[in-house]
Amino acid sequence: MKSKWYGEDKRIGILGGGQLGRMLLQEAFNLNIHLHFLDPDRNAPCSKIAHSFTVGSFTDYETVLAFGKDKDLISVEIENVNIAALKALEEQGVAVFPQAHILELIQDKGLQKQFYVENNIPTAPFELIENKADLLAKVQYPIVHKLRKGGYDGKGVQILKNEADAHESFDTSSLLEEKIPFVKELSVIVARTENGETKAFPTVECEFSSEANLVEFLFAPAAISDELEQQAKDLAISVIEKLNMVGILAVEMFLDKEGNLLVNEIAPRPHNSGHHTIECNVTSQFAQHLRAILNLPLGDTSITKAGAMINLLGEKGFEGKAVYEGLEAALEIPGVYPHIYGKEITKPFRKMGHVTITDATVEAVKLKAKKVQNTIRVIC
Repeated sequence: MKSKWYGEDKRIGILGGGQLGRMLLQEAFNLNIHLHFLDPDRNAPCSKIAHSFTVGSFTDYETVLAFGKDKDLISVEIENVNIAALKALEEQGVAVFPQAHILELIQDKGLQKQFYVENNIPTAPFELIENKADLLAKVQYPIVHKLRKGGYDGKGVQILKNEADAHESFDTSSLLEEKIPFVKELSVIVARTENGETKAFPTVECEFSSEANLVEFLFAPAAISDELEQQAKDLAISVIEKLNMVGILAVEMFLDKEGNLLVNEIAPRPHNSGHHTIECNVTSQFAQHLRAILNLPLGDTSITKAGAMINLLGEKGFEGKAVYEGLEAALEIPGVYPHIYGKEITKPFRKMGHVTITDATVEAVKLKAKKVQNTIRVIC
């Protein structure tokens, strides 16, 4: 069936013009898809290369409504957008993928967790609370404390080890989650079209920086059994099908000591844990997202080579015009692919880019990844 969304005359709007939008644009050029972006930062990574770029808030009702009214389809590269405006656009006949009600659910971690329970999706035990008084009434430590709304890239998550930590934590609507003694943190990127076609990328393994609370390393493929690999893919497909979602979805999971997979969080957009697919898979997550929202045939998700991904974060103690120290030295190493996001100003732990490292085996990739990590610094 011919896609009704694909064509040079179609106007595709994207809420958010950051690095995810920039990488989406690179794939859009290949299919001659015209993407139009809305972002509050006039110097956002997409600002100079988009088909059109509108400066404005994607959380403001009137701004989103005005931006979307002449578009055929709206998608997002960030979850924190105005849901009411997207629902109004849907009523006016504008397609919104992922759908507005799904974005609304995912914006609220409490609703996310309730969705898992209602749909028999395995997840860590949790409890919803309203304020710090509720929090302090809980006596079991350690425990994970998460904001229901507004958390992003590790922000809005605290691991509470004792009552002193609890006194310093959030005093608002939030959730308490059992701290799972996991063996691995895994992620599966899955896509689904309007026609109901689904495809999952091979599972990846994530290593987090406790200081930055962000992914420090990503390795693909994950070091898990074939049986667990299939279980992880099946679980991710189950989540996107139960959501009835159109688009691409990152499903972050814990593997516990008993070998169980538990869904941690989901993200309805291209995701940090899928960046390696640009170099390491037949189809990238960005190309797959476009195929999914435009109802085009989904691409082959197979891995072509082992890979690692390192986030390039602004160094502590530096804030100013970004300088990528050691970049030339890193480029001398075979199989090293830097992606600089075009952000002019660096700040401590700000995502400034990423590097994909490829080789024949994950073991070889890990050795290179450590070397690259010690070579490149984002300073000013």
